[in-house]
Amino acid sequence: MIGWEMVRCTDERRASQLAAVLLGTTILAGVPAEALAQAPAPLRSGAPRAAAPATPAPAPVVDPDAGPAIQTIQVKGSERLEPQTVMSYIKLRVGQPYTKTAADAALKDLYATELFKDVQINNDNGVVVIQVQENPVVNRIILEGNKRIKDDKILPEIKVAPRQIFTRSKIRADVARIIELYKRQGRYAATVEPKMVSLDQNRVDIVFEITEGDKSKVRQINIIGNEKFSDGDLRSQMVTKQARFTRLFSSGTSYDPDRMAFDQQKLRQFYLTQGYADFRVVSAVAELTPDKKDFIITYVVEEGQRYKFGDVKVESQLRDFDGDKVAKNLVMHKGDWYNAKQVEDTIDSLNETAGAFGYAFADVRPQYDRDKEALTMGLTFVIQEAPRVYVERIDINGNTLTQDKVIRREFRIAEGDAFNSLQVKRSTNRIKSLGYFQEKFEVEQKPGSADDRILLEANVEEKPTGELQLSAGFSSLESFIFQASIRQRNFRGRGQTVGLSGSLSRYSKSIEASFVEPYLFDKNISMGVDIYRRDYNSFNYSNSDRNTTYEQSTTGFQVRAGVPLTEFLTAVGRYTLNYDDVSLDEGTYYTTRQNPPNLECDPLYAGRYLCDAIGKRLSSIVGLSVIYDTLDNRVRPTRGTTASINVDFAGLGGDVKYARIRANASKFFNLGKGFIFSLSGEGGAIKGLSGDDVRLTDRFYLGEPQIRGFAIRGVGPRVLRKQLDADGNPTTSRSQWTDDALGGNYYYMGRAEMEIPLGSGAREMGLRPSIFADVGAVWSVKQPQLTQCDPGCNQLYTNAAGNSTTDATDPTTGLPNTIVPGSYQFSFVEEFKGDTWKPRVAIGIGVNWNSPFGPFRIDFSRALLKQDGDDPKAFTFNVGTQF
Repeated sequence: MIGWEMVRCTDERRASQLAAVLLGTTILAGVPAEALAQAPAPLRSGAPRAAAPATPAPAPVVDPDAGPAIQTIQVKGSERLEPQTVMSYIKLRVGQPYTKTAADAALKDLYATELFKDVQINNDNGVVVIQVQENPVVNRIILEGNKRIKDDKILPEIKVAPRQIFTRSKIRADVARIIELYKRQGRYAATVEPKMVSLDQNRVDIVFEITEGDKSKVRQINIIGNEKFSDGDLRSQMVTKQARFTRLFSSGTSYDPDRMAFDQQKLRQFYLTQGYADFRVVSAVAELTPDKKDFIITYVVEEGQRYKFGDVKVESQLRDFDGDKVAKNLVMHKGDWYNAKQVEDTIDSLNETAGAFGYAFADVRPQYDRDKEALTMGLTFVIQEAPRVYVERIDINGNTLTQDKVIRREFRIAEGDAFNSLQVKRSTNRIKSLGYFQEKFEVEQKPGSADDRILLEANVEEKPTGELQLSAGFSSLESFIFQASIRQRNFRGRGQTVGLSGSLSRYSKSIEASFVEPYLFDKNISMGVDIYRRDYNSFNYSNSDRNTTYEQSTTGFQVRAGVPLTEFLTAVGRYTLNYDDVSLDEGTYYTTRQNPPNLECDPLYAGRYLCDAIGKRLSSIVGLSVIYDTLDNRVRPTRGTTASINVDFAGLGGDVKYARIRANASKFFNLGKGFIFSLSGEGGAIKGLSGDDVRLTDRFYLGEPQIRGFAIRGVGPRVLRKQLDADGNPTTSRSQWTDDALGGNYYYMGRAEMEIPLGSGAREMGLRPSIFADVGAVWSVKQPQLTQCDPGCNQLYTNAAGNSTTDATDPTTGLPNTIVPGSYQFSFVEEFKGDTWKPRVAIGIGVNWNSPFGPFRIDFSRALLKQDGDDPKAFTFNVGTQF
């Protein structure tokens, strides 16, 4: 660096001026002061010369450091900058006297530009030479050692950039900024070493060598002054947690000053809800351990005395409110422990109630009457007078794709109506339930053009409404399973839903197209159409070889229309037409009967229920559903109830006749702090009409995904055919059994699930874990005649060493059951299992994750109660994506 001594004064005239000052004389433009004193003074107009005073005029002040006038200014050493550019930064000009003060100012001005590494100013009898050395140009920025924070997160935060002029002040600021980024992640031991690599053409590479260090955890949280509550109770209220092995993946163990300030508020809120109105946090100190790895946080608190509610009153200045009546319905009463949260909730409740009567701007103010001697807190809620309000205008902003009418038709209040907060809240929930917009949506209320006018604003933020769902799995029964669906829930911004789905596995395939119009012809009538084709190949095992049993093909369509009966009640009518074709391989499952001779399905090969199911049938079904729905969000509900009753009648034409009824209900509870608890139940019954039995393909089935913990159709009545080993004992490996699920005519199921909130980091990742318990059963099929065996035996057929036993007559034809001796190539025992109403129970944990690949669901479950023959399954998952 250049010091101020670099500015030298070599002018002899300037030296003589300094000497003259010291000798008590003044020099002005080279004329001695004595000569000036002897010069005649000018006369005033009209005054005689002799009367003029003899005192000389005062001499002007001259800078004692002034040197000769500047004759030329030269700039040397500049490479990128023109000399005229350098001159523009300073105030030295030709013709001015050269002074040390002016030279110092020029040095400051040049260094302030941050363009120069070194500057010298020399004066030689009016010839001023400015010698500069320019700062280099930054060629590139290199980050080394950063693993936890990637380059794309650091580079936008620093000021130095390629092709900019290098300055040390910017480098120092960037080092501090990088360290700050690591501190935000809790890495207070991070260090940054900047280095400069010189290149040709006065260029440099800037290298930031980063040592990230370990993440600074909160080793200990100490609380001093708490007597009423233990340290553990108070720590449980904090967001910050002590680092322990059990919190290995928790983000709450990192030190964060903002989180620490929030914890102080959490402590205060906790004490206020327990009645300690005088509580305060005296101090909060975070100390970094000497190794800079962890923090120790110490809170000093003062609990104070515990208060109870005194007299609780309501003073209303609104004519529709009787303060005494309102006070009787409040949650707090005199003598209860004081709870600040109850006070806040009561204020919100009173505001909402006032809003329901049209007072949008009602002001509820609590007035406290604290008695420190009696330790009571008297409370008076004063409801200020306010005018009734009417909706002046409803504005919708932010919808670039969705048409305005799609949003407006969900409003339960219209322009010109009297304001009603309950209707506004209901409108908010209905718009959320569309699933077209981000979850954090509220209808904002703003003052209108007059005191009795209000504006409602729906500021929406659209999100992708197209869904591409892909799920893959592996089953020991079906090998690989692949399912795909594409759906647009807001087609062309009109609120219509268009979908196409398909599935494929070794033994099944299906395809389905659907269309839903929620407001047909802009009327409050919904219409939907589904067209589908489903092919299913059932299978069993024979000597560990998997064989296809029956093939079922269903082709059909469904048309439905819905009409709202009330705000929360809707009726939906539907018509379904299905053409079913159930067939068996004749070469495998048919045998030739001798009396009379023909080729028929053999129940010893296929099972009696499959033989009864084969054939082609047309089903014409008329149905009606009544649906009750108060959910706050149909996509991801947090509170509310939904229930429905569904009745179907098959027999309006076609070959199948039955009546079926199903009912289900779900209730969601928001427990606060992110905990969502839900209960759901479901049940149904089906009855054949005109003497017809219910077909195999029309019965109810349970298993995955209805009851987790069991395989697909893994619950309920079934026929198990077990091979016999050489000793005549049934095999124990289920993979060698023939497992034919029969379904049932009755079923029920229930579910309880608790969604558990995680830390902020997990919420940002979209992780939503839950614990659940599922229960259910399906039962009641026509039981076949059993073979003659010991009491309690459930065997249907046996075939040992080629000798068969079965019913005396075929139940279908009534003819004798004559079997060709030795026609069966293996020995087996066939058993009827699972036909009971007794509950099956499974518990487990599941995780919903909005992964980069799309919504992902994984469940681990365990069957606690099961019946003989049920097929349990512990693990399931699926994944999808959105566009």
